[in-house]
Amino acid sequence: MHVLVLGGTAQARRLAGLLVAELPAEARVTTSLAGRVALPRLPPGEVRIGGFGGAGGLAIWLRTHRVDALIDATHPFAGTISFHAAAGAAAAHVPLLALRRPGWVAGPGDDWHPAASLEEAAASLPTLGRRVFLTTGRLGLAAFAELDGLWFLSRSVDAPEPPYPARMETLLDRGPFTLDGERELIHRHRIDVLVTKDSGGDATAPKLAAAREARLPVVVVRRPPSPEGVAVAGTPEEAVTWLCGHPGLA
Repeated sequence: MHVLVLGGTAQARRLAGLLVAELPAEARVTTSLAGRVALPRLPPGEVRIGGFGGAGGLAIWLRTHRVDALIDATHPFAGTISFHAAAGAAAAHVPLLALRRPGWVAGPGDDWHPAASLEEAAASLPTLGRRVFLTTGRLGLAAFAELDGLWFLSRSVDAPEPPYPARMETLLDRGPFTLDGERELIHRHRIDVLVTKDSGGDATAPKLAAAREARLPVVVVRRPPSPEGVAVAGTPEEAVTWLCGHPGLA
């Protein structure tokens, strides 16, 4: 058996580790990384880095490398690759599973402001605060570049490239983050509004708890649409169960 995991997330690394440990020794587990992070955390098993050239290129890769199952474990906001995965898997007649961690849900005490896009999030900020904790990653900062009257603390794994806000401090860091650490950041930088994508999961969730404690408004960018008709698992363990129970793959 050859399983291709479209990775780049903590869930994808966890899944690759489970597959390497639980599948027969002769099985191959390959994780594909987009290559957007300079020093990615590599998962167990084989690794390839780089794009496929769209859905057609992915279909050719699946056939050429005799892939038996494809698992899309990319970030919830990496929408394009998910559609390419659906089209490529269908063209190559390879079973496809999407590994999608559940989104965050507002609770008592949360002051959330949903936004359909980064641009909509940026437009809402002048009425919500003046010192912004921006946790949407280094890509997409151009949406906030014209907000000269606001100050930003932007956190990302790699340094961003312009355009980005003129009044911005960059914090290079990688999750998981702690509640104490997020409290300290909010206090030290006098943050009065948080901006995040609805990534879900536990690794970056402490910022939401810290914002709740500080009674800060939180702008939450909703997830983009995903392909319809694709089987979905919420955890790596569920993905392994799907793989081992799929007709023709067990």
